[in-house]
Amino acid sequence: MTLRYGYTLFAPIYDALVAPFTDAARRRSLALLNEEPPLDALLVGIGSGLDIPLLPPGPHYTGIDLTLAMLTRARRRAAAAGMAIHLDQGDARCLPYDDRAFDTVVLHLILAVTPHPRQVLAEAARVLRPGGRVLILDKFLRPGQRAPLRRWISPLLGMLATRTDVEFEAVLAQTPTLEMILDQPAMAGGWFRQIVLRKAAS
Repeated sequence: MTLRYGYTLFAPIYDALVAPFTDAARRRSLALLNEEPPLDALLVGIGSGLDIPLLPPGPHYTGIDLTLAMLTRARRRAAAAGMAIHLDQGDARCLPYDDRAFDTVVLHLILAVTPHPRQVLAEAARVLRPGGRVLILDKFLRPGQRAPLRRWISPLLGMLATRTDVEFEAVLAQTPTLEMILDQPAMAGGWFRQIVLRKAAS
């Protein structure tokens, strides 16, 4: 099953399954936009738009997602919230934006979903301006963490919706222009982490 097909099937029930458990963590992550307000912010894997009502006013927002069914819900959510946001359908592995186009990139629940997290993070770095930030909320294993159950079920869950065996540090190591400046537990006893990266200013 491809991600596009899987999330097309999940779209009608996605909010009910995910929103109650992630709302508080999303709020904490997006509150960081107020600390360094960007001019242009990109939300990669925006899905059904659960982040949209939580976005502070001011920046020019762009969202992108692979699945049309999810984007349809995101557009409805943006209209209901009165939020101006440009929404595109596209692949996070090859973003249709220029280099250095955004001050902030938001990666909420995408790096552990995609089969290609290194490519997705590299693309986020490409479109990010020097000194800009990447805001991440997702479930990761820590380096060397055994977690046999998560590793065992990951191949199956990965075909349906999400992976449970992604080690973030291994992903980050492939994108040397990004530096971790915040890493703290977000939910589920630290399985979900709130991470902030900054792109080198050069």
